Amino acid sequence: MGTPTGFTYRIDAHGTVTITHHGRPAGTLRGPTAARFLAAADRGDDQQLLMARATGNYKHGNERQARDHARNR
Repeated sequence: MGTPTGFTYRIDAHGTVTITHHGRPAGTLRGPTAARFLAAADRGDDQQLLMARATGNYKHGNERQARDHARNR
């Protein structure tokens, strides 16, 4: 699986972080969650990966299981 791409984020006046994926809304972070996200982004962590994790669009741990399932053969 490749690296996530296409994510951007915007911060409004109230400190709410809005994350979009290819221009479409993907998630909204408020309060302490938004503060943790912004702190990690300022630290220099991979922003694309942070946004993928924050929106839930990230590896779920079942990729190998799903590939081997009978309906996917």
